[in-house]
Amino acid sequence: MPRPNRFYDVIRIGPVQVGSHYDGRGRTKHTAACTAPGCGFSADYRDRPAAELAAKTHRCKA
Repeated sequence: MPRPNRFYDVIRIGPVQVGSHYDGRGRTKHTAACTAPGCGFSADYRDRPAAELAAKTHRCKA
């Protein structure tokens, strides 16, 4: 079984990185996180397209 919290298939869309990982219960989660200093945006999604859409529509406040 894959190790939890190891990101794979990481891409960057603007300042946001999207990556997939296993949550420790065998489920795949997809995370979108802004890398801009002071932004703090991050969210987990069940579907990869939802995470990528969040990355494309994120408006950074930093």
